[in-house]
Amino acid sequence: MKQTDALKILKAGRNVYLTGAAGSGKTHVLNEYITYLKHRGVRVGVTASTGIAATHIGGVTVHSWSGVGIRDALSDSEIEALEQKEYLWKRFDKACVLVIDEVSMLSPRLFDTVERVCRVMKRREEPFGGMQLPPIMRGSARTEFVNVSDAWNGMDIRVCYLEEQFRQKDGTLESILNEIRSGAVSEKTREILNKQRGKNFDKSITPTRLYAHNVDVDVQNDEDLAKLPGKEHTFDMQTKGRANLVESLKKSILAPEGLVLKKDAVVMFVKNSFEEGYVNGTLGVVKDFEKGVPVVETFSGKKIYVHTAEWTVEEDGKILARVEQLPLRLAWAITVHKSQGMSMDAAEIDLSKSFSPGQGYVALSRLRTLAGLELSGINETAFAVHPDVADLDKHLLSESNKWEKVIARFNKKDVDKLHVEFIEKCGGTTDKSEISKNKNKQADNVAERISTYEKTRKLIGKGMSLEEIAKERGMTLGTIIAHLEKLKEREGKIDFKKFKPKSADFKNIKDAFRKTGDTKLTPVYKKLEGKYSYEDLPSAIVFGVR
Repeated sequence: MKQTDALKILKAGRNVYLTGAAGSGKTHVLNEYITYLKHRGVRVGVTASTGIAATHIGGVTVHSWSGVGIRDALSDSEIEALEQKEYLWKRFDKACVLVIDEVSMLSPRLFDTVERVCRVMKRREEPFGGMQLPPIMRGSARTEFVNVSDAWNGMDIRVCYLEEQFRQKDGTLESILNEIRSGAVSEKTREILNKQRGKNFDKSITPTRLYAHNVDVDVQNDEDLAKLPGKEHTFDMQTKGRANLVESLKKSILAPEGLVLKKDAVVMFVKNSFEEGYVNGTLGVVKDFEKGVPVVETFSGKKIYVHTAEWTVEEDGKILARVEQLPLRLAWAITVHKSQGMSMDAAEIDLSKSFSPGQGYVALSRLRTLAGLELSGINETAFAVHPDVADLDKHLLSESNKWEKVIARFNKKDVDKLHVEFIEKCGGTTDKSEISKNKNKQADNVAERISTYEKTRKLIGKGMSLEEIAKERGMTLGTIIAHLEKLKEREGKIDFKKFKPKSADFKNIKDAFRKTGDTKLTPVYKKLEGKYSYEDLPSAIVFGVR
């Protein structure tokens, strides 16, 4: 099924199971649909089965959203206790649509529990209390899948199996993945992969090693960083918001709380920024540090000055928690689990110790091209999928084909009518002027979230000092200085003169930076023996003292 057909079915208000091969654009369709609903004033609960998946769609875990927490099942008394929580009542009362991303990571028992809570909180006996349950996406294979749950069998699910490919850039890799997914791997595919074993090819960057366990990743990255000569540069995460949500957000994103880098460190971008020229999974090498900012050269040869990025937890348009950090992590190694959602340029993968069906598919599907694969080893388990999953996949594809034919019978007028009826049922708007207002409002919110630098720029415009700006935004002076440097780089017309120290002071500070050979403020502050405030030092940095 094509993305456009899946969106037609979703907009008609049907319960949908969205699936497809890795790189087929499931998250794109999901985000398109969420945006469509928000523009029409329809409240949607955006959730996922795991924290990492939740960050990809700007949501929270379904455990947190539903109030279920870490439990798989709830007693009658525990559900009654949830009924007494006002914030949950408001949440369920407003939501007409519930999204669960990576639903395959939920046990059937937990899926039934969430469904039961929804019925109780909505006070309606329809499945999920009458809420539409759109994109629930398939991730790793499970022997006990949600389709065996009671809730699933009462939902009248429409299956949308996306078949277009947007990640893989060559047909050979796509064909290999399709064969593994179907459970029928040909001898030709085995031969092609065997040729990648121990393959030595020219590569301008060290490929990332994929491991099954965190401990192996940490050891590998620490060892490789320690081998590099030169000075360490540490970047600490900045946070703001409700403590429990901040902690959950920190665990969900791939950026570390404390990032330690050196020149020549292999790194990976862990967020999408098309404006800056990188996506989640882009590999690079730290070539230098300029004005305290790492300069990364990517696999394609592009140089990027890496500034802080922002991750948030939102509800009803309000930011409940926020963290800021450089969108990087050391990338000599990473776990297969944490690579989900990434499109990788190059990877060294050892599948000789594969112990679970589906691991080979998950690892190989991260790559854009076969040329980016260095295979250390492979066993038969890496080629395998669980027989129940293979059978389910064939069934899902058949169901998708059926619904694709059904939607094709409707003309545009009839499809539009279905879409309007569902929006009105949810209490949303179909008025074009209202939709336009919502689009503009959300565009403003998105622009504000995307550019943390712009938030700083607005406060500069209000005449605030650097210390005042840092306090207002809950950030360090160093972070605010990084914003000013970025703004200066982008928009030379911004007047930063009020932050520039007097000529003599500027020279003294510049000499101190040169003599200490440091890029951090504390050593320079000590060198100057307290003659200047901490604000004087970073303000001088904007004008090129380091």
